Amino acid sequence: MTRKTITVAEAKKRLSELLGRVAYGGEQIMITKRGKPMALLAPATEESKHLADAKGWLDDEDGFFEIIDHIVEDRDKHIPRVVKGQVAE
Repeated sequence: MTRKTITVAEAKKRLSELLGRVAYGGEQIMITKRGKPMALLAPATEESKHLADAKGWLDDEDGFFEIIDHIVEDRDKHIPRVVKGQVAE
């Protein structure tokens, strides 16, 4: 797949056309500013990956979740430390 390069100014003028070429034509378009790559327009994939699908994901019964629950419960009881030079209200 060849990758077309276009400037930011040109991309602003022709964004709708470029999106069509990417979405329906499968093209990839590199957007540059003063010759430096700034962004890549590429077709979106329909398959989205979820963090829970990651290999080695924790089971619901894992002790990690119990620890996190305790941290969240204790958050309201936490009194922040005073930074040197600041007065607590």
